[in-house]
Amino acid sequence: MRRLILFRHGKSDWDADFRSDHERPLNGRGARSARLMGKLLAKTGETPTLVLSSTAVRATSTAQAAIKAGNWDVEYRQDHSLYGASPSSMLEYIRALPDRHGSVMLVGHEPTWSGLVSAFTGAHARVPTASMVGMRFSSARWVDVRFDGGELLWLLKPRLFEHFPL
Repeated sequence: MRRLILFRHGKSDWDADFRSDHERPLNGRGARSARLMGKLLAKTGETPTLVLSSTAVRATSTAQAAIKAGNWDVEYRQDHSLYGASPSSMLEYIRALPDRHGSVMLVGHEPTWSGLVSAFTGAHARVPTASMVGMRFSSARWVDVRFDGGELLWLLKPRLFEHFPL
C-alpha cells in the first residue's frame, strides 16, 4: 500500500520584491495556513516519512513551516523538477520514489496538483492554496503506481480549520 499527499503551497505575496515567479514568497496568510496544516496533519497521524518540495520559495517555505509547526519526524528534500511539472512527468517522478517510504508528500503547484488528483482518482477536485490531498494506491511498490489507480481519501482545506484550536 502506498500513500501520497499532495500539498499545494500557501498564498503567495504578489506585492513582495521578487525577480522571478520562482522567488515569490508566501504572504502572512500563506505562512499561517502552512503552520495550521502542519499541526492538523500531525494530529491526524497521517504525516509522511518523506517530504519532497518544489524549490520555489513559496513551496519550500510552506513545507518547512508545516514540518516545524507539526513537529514531524520526516526526511525533507527540495527538488527543482517539482516546479513547473506536468501530471505525466509527475507520474514518472512518483514511480521513481524509494519504496522504503510508503507515505510521501509532494509540495508543489497548480494546475499540476489538481490534474494529478483527476488522473489518479477520477475526481475533479480543485486544490486551493495550502490544501492537502491524501490518496492511496494498492501498489506494493511506487513503480507500479498508475493513473486511474488511486483512491481519494481526503481533501483538507485550511479555511475549514482556521477557527479550531490545534
